[in-house]
Amino acid sequence: MSSAENTAGQDAAGRPPLILMVVAWIWVVVPFAYGLWQLLLKIPALFGS
Repeated sequence: MSSAENTAGQDAAGRPPLILMVVAWIWVVVPFAYGLWQLLLKIPALFGS
């Protein structure tokens, strides 16, 4: 397969660029961490403390 046939946005091994992977993980982890933090803050109210 020639380099002209490679899918745009991928390296020669067929993986997306590292920066794209980092941004995608941040896009997922930040809201998840925020939601988890909010849950931890509200746990005492759930148990009447």
